[in-house]
Amino acid sequence: MELDKILNRLTRKKGIILQGPPGVGKTFVARRLAYALMGECDDSRVCMVQFHPSYGYEDFVQGYRPDGMGLRLRNGVFHEFARRARHDGRPCFFIIDEINRGNLAKIFGELLMLLEADKRGPNFALPLTYAESAEERFWLPENLHVIGTMNTADRSLAMVDYALRRRFAFVTLEPALHRPEFRSWLRAKGAPETLAERIAARVSELNKTIGDERDLGAGFRVGHSYFCPADAPPDWKAWYEDVIDAEIAPLLEEYFDSSKRVRELTEALLAK
Repeated sequence: MELDKILNRLTRKKGIILQGPPGVGKTFVARRLAYALMGECDDSRVCMVQFHPSYGYEDFVQGYRPDGMGLRLRNGVFHEFARRARHDGRPCFFIIDEINRGNLAKIFGELLMLLEADKRGPNFALPLTYAESAEERFWLPENLHVIGTMNTADRSLAMVDYALRRRFAFVTLEPALHRPEFRSWLRAKGAPETLAERIAARVSELNKTIGDERDLGAGFRVGHSYFCPADAPPDWKAWYEDVIDAEIAPLLEEYFDSSKRVRELTEALLAK
């Protein structure tokens, strides 16, 4: 079973990165993997941040921040969560959304070593950059797991460097529009069967076109979550047309230089 394989990787490596095209539910799956390993939905043992180009070591680990009377040493979000995980003992999960949007070497600093599954515990404690004394050490507990998500279609981002890649197992999530479960989910929401079949067939055909493009490929396909409304819309046909017009068409404009090509692809999705 695929879920068991992913959970085994997360247990073995203490860290995984979920990668895939936009809209395959990477962030959704990350939290559900945490719940699955916990055996319950306990958000007190889950922390989520999103990386961006301005995110730094001082935000993540430790650094000096103004407090109204000068600068004061403050622990970052990962530092604080690791300390809480030590005292909890149960599996805890730190989720990093868009992990490749940040400068990873700068953000993690000396913690790169501690991310390894066999470098956990006080025996591998390290002094931090801003430690106030030489005796102060930091370490990661064995019950702390890190889950990252990475959008394979974002060409403006730096790839995850090799040093960090070695510390994570990678899981690729695929669009699920071709799966019968996707159509069943839409019908259970109240979507007409003809529309559910239409979405599955036409978006799958679009994904084949994108995957065959030399300058694009499988990492740029359209994910199923674009077509998974939280609540059943009052007019399913109008909802589908709006998703194509307001979400899929702008995405295709990012992919293709030709407005004519975008128009043709969009019209194929909307054709009667």
